[in-house]
Amino acid sequence: MSVPRKRGPGRPRKVPVDEQRALVLAAAAHVFATSGLAGATIEHIAREAGLTRQAVYEVYGDKHALFAAVLEQAEEQAYAAIATAGASDADLDLTSWARKNYANLFDFVAEHPGVLPLLQEAERAGDPALSRLRERLARVYTEASGQRWAAFGVEPGRADTALVTMYFAMVESLVGMDWHGAAPDRDALIDLLTEFTIGGVLRLYRRAPEVIARVR
Repeated sequence: MSVPRKRGPGRPRKVPVDEQRALVLAAAAHVFATSGLAGATIEHIAREAGLTRQAVYEVYGDKHALFAAVLEQAEEQAYAAIATAGASDADLDLTSWARKNYANLFDFVAEHPGVLPLLQEAERAGDPALSRLRERLARVYTEASGQRWAAFGVEPGRADTALVTMYFAMVESLVGMDWHGAAPDRDALIDLLTEFTIGGVLRLYRRAPEVIARVR
């Protein structure tokens, strides 16, 4: 998420409402991602934004309303960035397309480190934001991947939705993993995921087609 510049020291000025909203959203995203919903306070968010507590209450009401607004922004930001890549590059074969999309997921998480923790915190708080995002992205990815699987004679049908959801979950797990030292090379992980998922589906389809058929 882009972070607006918060107010610095000096004589207070009247901050336009739109600017206040942007400041509060950016500050709240950081606080919720690092402290969680339970640990975050309006006072902490206001201090992070360089505004008063009253200003935060005036533009967003209570903490839960603010959390909902932050989640909506994070979900839409993730969907816009990831879905666009998933539906593009019609000339790429399955392996190249899958690798590019894994790389895009890793890049998004690296460039927006607060988004995944926010969505995970929402799940813990009872809002299925991450599950909802996966479902929305799966609809985009299954159409694009289904066309490419056809080149291998594979027709996963509804099973593709389950497979795409698993792909996202694997990336999320690898991104948040504690490697007890330096993490493996990013490209090595992307290659691992690409070969594992494509090779795994082909093996299922050729050696245990009844597994996919039962999901299809």
